[in-house]
This record gives sequence, structure tokens and C-alpha cells, in this order.
Amino acid sequence: MSQTELFRVLAAIALLLVAAHAMGRLFARFRQPPVIGEILGGLLLGPTVLGQLLPRAEAWLFPSEGPVAFGPSLVYQLGMLLLMFTAGAEMRTVFSRRDGRSVALIALAGMAVPFAIGLLAVRAIDIGSLLGPADDVTALTLILTCAIAVTSIPVISRIMLDLGIIRTRFARTVLSVAVVEDVILNVIISVALGMVAGSKEPGFGLAHALGVTSAGASAAYHSVASVAFFGLMALVAVVIRRRPWAGTAPKQPGGGTAGGRLDTVAVRMAVLLAVSASCVFLGVAPMFGAFVVGLLSGLTARSPQSDSLGQVRGFAAGFFVPVYFATVGLKLDLVHSFDLWFTAGFILLACAAKALSAYAGARLAKRPKPESLDLAVALNARGGPGIVLATVSFDAGIVNASFFTTLVLTAIVTSQIAGWWLERAVSRGAFVTDEAFAPRQQDESASVLVKAEGG
Repeated sequence: MSQTELFRVLAAIALLLVAAHAMGRLFARFRQPPVIGEILGGLLLGPTVLGQLLPRAEAWLFPSEGPVAFGPSLVYQLGMLLLMFTAGAEMRTVFSRRDGRSVALIALAGMAVPFAIGLLAVRAIDIGSLLGPADDVTALTLILTCAIAVTSIPVISRIMLDLGIIRTRFARTVLSVAVVEDVILNVIISVALGMVAGSKEPGFGLAHALGVTSAGASAAYHSVASVAFFGLMALVAVVIRRRPWAGTAPKQPGGGTAGGRLDTVAVRMAVLLAVSASCVFLGVAPMFGAFVVGLLSGLTARSPQSDSLGQVRGFAAGFFVPVYFATVGLKLDLVHSFDLWFTAGFILLACAAKALSAYAGARLAKRPKPESLDLAVALNARGGPGIVLATVSFDAGIVNASFFTTLVLTAIVTSQIAGWWLERAVSRGAFVTDEAFAPRQQDESASVLVKAEGG
């Protein structure tokens, strides 16, 4: 890399970081999800704004290929992995046994109905115009149905934290359902990504070594690989948790931690990167590996606020994750890749399918009608997971630029609707604090979750 190229890489990353934080803080001041501001910051530097005003400057700073494009792209990939890791690490404080029936019914309905509607929609419309370079209809179908069913944990956590309802039974139910759905949907997304991975780089990975070539065999292999990976990681977590040398590293006089324990930043990052690399070889989505590592890190840690987890989260939230979301905005081209009518129709379909299914599940769980309606709207927020779904499917070539834009805008619009609705629900006194909900611990957990999305 020449000195000129190095300058362009550093300047590009610096601009993305400044734009993300500046717009994120502006949105936070107006009680809006900071992640949307971070995306807008990248949008201003991309083809939508800077590319229209100063196209040569935009192309010089943010080329689509070459050494200069590699630096920001690497930070973007690491940002996605760390976002999924930090989201997974906070899952240990969400569940409560007394809400088990409600969570199960709402989660089941909230995934089954949107999937059924998504499959019907695929048959009713021509999805060929949405296909990306991978040209895989099955993978596109899985992504489309996941986009309808997905729920955001960090964004809805931020909204409920700002509104002061994070200690309520309502908040616990929303977060528990979102966790269950995200784990299952991550497996499905991993299968979709694995199915097209071989087409981008033939000759690499375990699937190639086993001679998996047909579409049916590929779908079966990646389904088994994703489930088996999760089971293996769960077994590793059980073994680590039972060892006396696992847990929080003792503090040293200078504020550091002893190097002989497993709870260190270096070990956590090494495991995260190694597992993500193994996922690439196995044909499992690296983001799924990062999420599982984070989930198991939270379950095996002695304290949910252990030093190393806090340090990883802090640096990720300050640098990698904002650059990731800014890069999402950078990829958006609202001038050439925005279909207004299709986007509006998809948002209406996704909102109706998710809200009606969540409402039906809540009513089956014997929740009151007003609370069921509030749950339906809250679980309709797609936020960060919806944006991650859009970016990984676009990067993998499953969806084209137009559908990528639609998926990102769907995540933004549904998050805004959820915030507006819940703010009005609070004003009418819809929620009551549940003191049995480990308030202090949950407040800390929610605070970290929202930091993972730029909060």
C-alpha cells in the first residue's frame, strides 16, 4: 500500500467515524435511535449525497475496489462481528420462567405466520427482479421471509430504556421473544448465506471437500452444519463453566487483570475471530458464530459486567460498530436503487404480517387486548438485526441493490413507528414497573445493548 493509498484509507475511516458519531448524537438528542443517525452519516458521504455533489471526491475517498476499499471494508466486517457478539453477550438476564408460556406462544406465532405469508408472497410476485449476483431463488426466499419475521433487540431496548419502562413485565416479554426469534432466524440466515458461499469462491470449505454440489444437498448440509455448530459451542460452554479456572479474571493493582484466567480481552477476541474463521470454512455465517460466542460468553461469565466484556463492548461501541452502520449508509444509493412503490408495499406487508402474528400470539397467551397491541408494535421494530440481515445478504449477492435499500429502510421505518407508539402508550400509563424483574441488572444490560447500536 502506497502512502497515498494509506492516506485515503485513514481519511475514509476517520470521515465515517466522525459522521457516524455526529449524526448519532444529534438523533439521540431528539430521542431517536442513534443507529439511524449513524446510517444517515454514511448516507451523506455516499453516492446519494456526496456522490451527487462531488462525484470525483466520493469515488476517490470510497472506491468500490482496490487497496483503498479494503481498509474500510475490514473495519466494516469486524464491526458486524462485534455487534453480534455484544448483542449475544447480554442475553443471560432476559428470561423469566413465569413468562415462558407467553414468550413461547408469541415467538412461535411471530415466526410461523410471517414465514407463511412470505412464502405466499414469493409465489404471488416475481422475485426475479430482486435477485443478486448469486442468482439463488431459495436463498432469496429465506432472506425475504426472515426480513418479515425479524425483531430488533438493541433498538427496542433503547426505546424502552429512554421511556423508563425497561423494568416492566412488558419489556421482559418483548426482549425474551426477540432473543428466541433472533437465535432461530440467525440459523436460517446462516443456511441461506452458506448456500451461496460456494458460488462466490468455489473450491474452498468443508462443503467442497465433501463434494456437496447440488442445491438440495447444499441446503441440507448448511442446515445440519449450523445446528451442529450451535450444539458444539453449547457443549464447550458447559465444559468451560464447570472448570475452576473459568470466570472473571482478578484485578491487578494497576487496574488490569491476571493473564492466567479465561476472562481477558485478548482471549475473548481471539476466540471470536477463531470461531468466525471456522464458520467461514464450515459454510456457517460468521455473524452467527459471533452471536453464539457472545451468547455463550454471557452465559459462562461469573458477572454480566465483567471487565473484559465491558472493555470489548466499549471499544466496539466507540469505533467498530459506528463505522459499520455508517458503511451501511454509504452503500445506500437512494438516487438509482430506490423503488418507492415496492418499498412502501413491502413495509406494509412486513408490518401487517409481524404485528398480526405477534398480536395473535399474545391473545393466545391471554394477554389483555391493549397490551397485545403494544407487544405487536414493539416486536415489529427491526432495527439493527434487520440492517445486518440486509447487509450480509447484499454482500453475499443474494439480494440486489434495490432490495437492499428496501430492507434497510424497512428496518428504519419500523423502528421509528415502534418508538412513536410506545411513547404514546407510556403517556396513557400503559405500563407498570415489575420490581421482581432484577431492575438494576436489567438496566445495566439494556444500557450495554443500546451502546452496541451506537446508543
